[in-house]
Amino acid sequence: MSWDGVLGRVSFINCDPVFHAIPDGWQVLSAPPSWLSGHLLRRDCITAPIPTADYASNMDKLSLIRDIGIVGRESVGSVLLFGNRPIETMRDIALPSDSSTSNMLMRWILKQRGLDPKYVKMGPDMDLMLDECDGALIIGDRAIAAAINNPDLVRMDLGREWAEVTGLPMVFGVFAARKDSNGLSISRARELMLNNYNIFLEQENVRDIVISNASKKVNLSVERVGEYYENEVSNILNPESIKGLKFFLEEVCKEKSDPDWFDHI
Repeated sequence: MSWDGVLGRVSFINCDPVFHAIPDGWQVLSAPPSWLSGHLLRRDCITAPIPTADYASNMDKLSLIRDIGIVGRESVGSVLLFGNRPIETMRDIALPSDSSTSNMLMRWILKQRGLDPKYVKMGPDMDLMLDECDGALIIGDRAIAAAINNPDLVRMDLGREWAEVTGLPMVFGVFAARKDSNGLSISRARELMLNNYNIFLEQENVRDIVISNASKKVNLSVERVGEYYENEVSNILNPESIKGLKFFLEEVCKEKSDPDWFDHI
């Protein structure tokens, strides 16, 4: 199949509402966030939700798809700092190897607090990370599960902290495509993904199926997954979240704050 017919997606449940129904003619490439950036640049897929920080590093090659993203409402619930001691006394923090955005956000937030611990990049295993360091940043489905199993170790929700500092939503991922992509294919992909998400929001029976399937996939309760989708993560880029995106690009990534958007057919 041509790369025009392949949609990249994050392997976490934060994308399940966008990809719950994929018609014939499309294939889905599932991977960790940071891997998707390479897949997209190599033309393994036509579009993918990549870390916002990776988009900032490749703004000359990529454009963004309007209206869709991976957005923390306030508390995001799936980007969490764990530790055995208060943040202010952490000497070192393990950062996961699968998300550049969360790593940059962690550094920026602690810098705002006047803190400068040592950062160590490691595989996303909380037990191993905390064996080596005072703190461990965990993202995605692992973070949700770890918070349930280790509530006393949660030290910070990065989405909540970002919202408190900036007053804006945090855009952890953007749906991007190569600038040389076929515009019609991009528009069709956007229409498919937005339609899936709107059906998830509007049709209770579809929402129940998506939540049930997600809960089985990550071994979390239906109630916890439903709360995650309802209160913590969104797949819509609205005007407020675009303000948050621009602020992150400029203040954290030190790049131009105006993204390049596809003009959809």
